[in-house]
Amino acid sequence: MESSGLLVTCCSFAAFRGMHWGLQLLLPSGPADRDNWKWRNICVSLVHSLLTGAGALLGLALHPHMVADPIHGHPPWALVLVAVSVGYFLADGTDMLWNQTLDQAWELLCHHLMVVSCLSTAILSGHYVGFSVVSLLLELNSACLHIRKLLLLSHQAPSLAFSMASWASLATLAPFRLLPLGWMSLWLIQQHHRVPTALVVLGGIGLLTVGVMSIILGVRILISDVLRSRPCPSTSGPKETRGTRICCDGEPVNRDTPTLSIKN
Repeated sequence: MESSGLLVTCCSFAAFRGMHWGLQLLLPSGPADRDNWKWRNICVSLVHSLLTGAGALLGLALHPHMVADPIHGHPPWALVLVAVSVGYFLADGTDMLWNQTLDQAWELLCHHLMVVSCLSTAILSGHYVGFSVVSLLLELNSACLHIRKLLLLSHQAPSLAFSMASWASLATLAPFRLLPLGWMSLWLIQQHHRVPTALVVLGGIGLLTVGVMSIILGVRILISDVLRSRPCPSTSGPKETRGTRICCDGEPVNRDTPTLSIKN
């Protein structure tokens, strides 16, 4: 179990690094052009989110015993799915270190380090695989966030596609991010006597951090994409200038420059 999980992790790392290099041939970027690198990085992240998020949802639907017994109950392919995700986070961390300074990337690197630490426990021990698969449901919401970010980089805000991506990000926030985080937190509290103390502390810190970040993320998208973009009634007042619109609360919003930059 341990050797096969490590092998899949290494293959996954190589595959996602290969995607980065392949996209670099299609979208080369110079030192002053960071958008192309962001495009490549987010496209690879989108592939990972769609693959692991859909795999986790389908797997939990076909094998609900992974929820009933998240420590021991899992089919063999579930470990492969977790290992693929670990390989991606290692590849993405490498890509960030290669293309960004430590000051620019330290927050996401800390996030990746925590995720790899938690998921690697399942790979090395062969336990907690079901618990790890539940955590991969968050990638379904992340896929919507990646699409939204790609539209921002394409200067497609505002547009129908961007509005749909924003609403999809908000609609999937509760069922595929907050609900799994809540279930994992409750399970960890109830079953703390069955889990080593070090894992309880590591998992608790990770769940709390991601939960707070998720709520802040949802609020920021709601304010930026929904509340500030609502149509204003036609009343007498200051005239709009090109690229700027005055919202109902009187706050000018620049529509040429996206206000929120998110990579989850």
